[in-house]
Amino acid sequence: MNPSQAISFRHHAADYALIVAGALCQAVSYVLFLAPYKIVPGGVYGISIVLHHLTAGLPIAPEGLPIGVTALCFNVPLMLLAMRKLGVGAGPKTVVTFLLVSIFTDTLSMIFGNRPLVENDRFIACFYGGAILGLGVACIFRARSTSAGSDVLARVIAAGTNMKVSNMLIALDSVVVFAGLIVFGDWAVPLYSWFTIFVYGKVVEMFQSENPNRAVFIVSQKTDEIRRLIVERMGMRGTFLHGRGMYEGQEKEIIFTISERKDLPRLKDEVKAIDPNAFLSTMHASKDTPLPGI
Repeated sequence: MNPSQAISFRHHAADYALIVAGALCQAVSYVLFLAPYKIVPGGVYGISIVLHHLTAGLPIAPEGLPIGVTALCFNVPLMLLAMRKLGVGAGPKTVVTFLLVSIFTDTLSMIFGNRPLVENDRFIACFYGGAILGLGVACIFRARSTSAGSDVLARVIAAGTNMKVSNMLIALDSVVVFAGLIVFGDWAVPLYSWFTIFVYGKVVEMFQSENPNRAVFIVSQKTDEIRRLIVERMGMRGTFLHGRGMYEGQEKEIIFTISERKDLPRLKDEVKAIDPNAFLSTMHASKDTPLPGI
């Protein structure tokens, strides 16, 4: 094994170790903190928790539908939908991630049942459940992976509308939280659930080593194809900047877009697949970040 292969192997091993740790943290959060108290953290697992409690006592599932298997039944079609509508490949890390979360969740459920780790304290459960869930998601993001779920559906819907993916994701998660209110008939469910989502979001933000958004500049001769990639397949927006090369003096169109950090590897790979000679430059994106040369 040459040095470059050894480095690549270590990077992959570190990424998959983070995925295992992140998947286990998510499963612990769902099984020992959130599900026993009917806390609905949005997304696919929020729906699965609702269905788990809703089906309890039925002949086909006396203890309720298994949360992990139910989530898997949503994640697989969502991944296939993304592949068809957005041209997203089923990356091995993503597949491993949502399979592990499902397996760990149902394994812990068999061991602990519906007993919470902390009895008779819903606030402690929603706080630490959100924190551990955020830690798990941060590990998975650090490994440049995702657990699929509702963000896939948000991207598919946003790709055919003028809505931002982030706004669509908030809307979908809110629908799931309100579904918990309707099913359980208890206003404490959405109130505790939103607090869990808030804690989870803050923990993910805290463990991000850099701004989650990146400003991306792309110089290519195939700007139309790259525009379709960004707008139609990735559900993002961008701007054409007009420039002129300093060496040959030729007029060029430069694509400027903002990408979430977790989407950046895919954007780079797809741009290079369209134009191997494309030039990409990235920088931190914030309100105080000036454009280069200004």
